[in-house]
Amino acid sequence: AVERSDQLNELYRLLTAKEFQTRMEGVLLLLNYSKSSSELISTNIVQIFDVFVLRVQDCNKKVKQKALEVLALMVPTLGDALHPVLVSLVGAVTDNLNSKQVGIYAA
Repeated sequence: AVERSDQLNELYRLLTAKEFQTRMEGVLLLLNYSKSSSELISTNIVQIFDVFVLRVQDCNKKVKQKALEVLALMVPTLGDALHPVLVSLVGAVTDNLNSKQVGIYAA
């Protein structure tokens, strides 16, 4: 339980960092956890995605694009566990559909 708590705290710290490179590390760590510890993510999905959705809407286009790409990779892995966060995810993703940035629009 302590290890899980430490993992979550590190994930939150990275996802909410001031530096965009650190936020990108957090996005990649979330992808890693979704593959290697999907139960950890599924169990804490609402708390994690409350922070992750902010990265999908990030002011830095690199972070935003990476978050959208990672989200696409996580959906098949997390599947039904995403139900509690679908509304916020759909809203955040939809906001990016009109992006003039080709990478963001494509992601």
